[in-house]
Amino acid sequence: MGRHGWDTGAGRWRLTALLGVGAAVVALVVALVTALPGDPSTEGTTRDGDRVHGTPGPPRHADEPSVGWGFTHTRFSADEGSDAATDRVAAMLAKNTGLPQNQAIMGWGADNPEPVKGRYDFDALDRRVDFMRASGGTPVITLCCAPDWMKGGRPGADNTDWSQQALETAPTPDHFEDFADLAATVARRYPDVRHFIVWNEFKGFWNDAADRWDYEGYTELYNLVHRALKEVNPKIMVGGPYLVMDSVDPRRTQYASREVRGPWGAMDQRVLDAFTYWNTHKAGADFVVVDGSSYTKDDALLPDEFAATDKLTAVGRWVRQQTRDLPLWWAEYYVEPADGNDDRKGWSEPHRVAVQAAGMIAMAKGGATTGFYWNPEEEKGPDCPGCLWTPTDTADGGRPLPLYDLLTRFSRAFPPGTTYRNVSVAPDDVPNVRVLADDDTVLVVNTLDRAISAQVDGRRFTMQGYEVRWLER
Repeated sequence: MGRHGWDTGAGRWRLTALLGVGAAVVALVVALVTALPGDPSTEGTTRDGDRVHGTPGPPRHADEPSVGWGFTHTRFSADEGSDAATDRVAAMLAKNTGLPQNQAIMGWGADNPEPVKGRYDFDALDRRVDFMRASGGTPVITLCCAPDWMKGGRPGADNTDWSQQALETAPTPDHFEDFADLAATVARRYPDVRHFIVWNEFKGFWNDAADRWDYEGYTELYNLVHRALKEVNPKIMVGGPYLVMDSVDPRRTQYASREVRGPWGAMDQRVLDAFTYWNTHKAGADFVVVDGSSYTKDDALLPDEFAATDKLTAVGRWVRQQTRDLPLWWAEYYVEPADGNDDRKGWSEPHRVAVQAAGMIAMAKGGATTGFYWNPEEEKGPDCPGCLWTPTDTADGGRPLPLYDLLTRFSRAFPPGTTYRNVSVAPDDVPNVRVLADDDTVLVVNTLDRAISAQVDGRRFTMQGYEVRWLER
């Protein structure tokens, strides 16, 4: 799909210290003696992939199918960089009682976990899990993507194809069981991880001949993984299908849903069909996972960037109705279209934060109890549009940015189980503000790029352009 750009683990390979001449000779002799010609390389791998890593703490939200509002680690994150900067982020997160954190098993900062069947390399994933533990977050693992040998590629520690096309290839059906075995290995290695998402955006599951999603193939994989995880620990929480909830211009007729539509567009019926099949044939689910954007497949924000977020509410309500109110997770959510380089740098930060806040309000109104912000941390440099914190490459890095404040305050104010309340808004202000409230807090967003005098919850106050205001009740 490429919606969030392409972040593989290719640029994160660990640098190996140069060997001395003597050590290199010894290593070469050992390799010649122990390896047969043509055998795939197993350098850096071990056989004990399911050995418990580190010191797991008590699982957070262990018996709860919702974990709240957090973020996803991408290619560059706060597990690497200056010690001062990474420690600053970990402490910052822990101070905020931890945020749920999501990490894929391959790509987005993680290396190939099983380069050769039965031989594992979890060093990069271990590092991410260690960071999640140190920062007090509820760890979530997305079971994507698959080692090369499971999808027609070559096995070997030095044969991983990190191209987008290769990584977005699904396991072949004859390796679905192997992928389920890998999922079980991951679950045994990190027993404090109790929440797993199966696969990512149906990557590789497209039926070209039928011009639709291969929902039969995905559901078969999902069911095998679900069974394997539950055999490791029946208390593990499993969810899917992590479909991209694509929409089209409301004037389109081809593939446009007649049921789920609004001024923001119409859902692509092929997505709804895929979801319906999975929902009907799934072995079980503890929560349901979707992702998507407020804009259409053509990057249109209809009727504008704030009103377009109503799509997130409509999708959430439809999904909850289909699943009889399973807890709803948004694995990714986007409100700002990307440019030709897949960057989102066209808006000012106040504008970006305001629309993000409107999007989170819309998801909550649609019944979502969990959401993960896709954190696009840069490797270096002073600028990091849309990031939660500054890059951690220098000792002065790892400092909070405006979106971090939004995410942490939203997470604290509206955790899973929140009962939302209606509040009064002056008629003249209704078109200009977005509001979410419970018994203790009111979140108000000014959707205009100019100052307004707003009357909300019986109080009148001035708001600057695109201001996000928190009121105590």
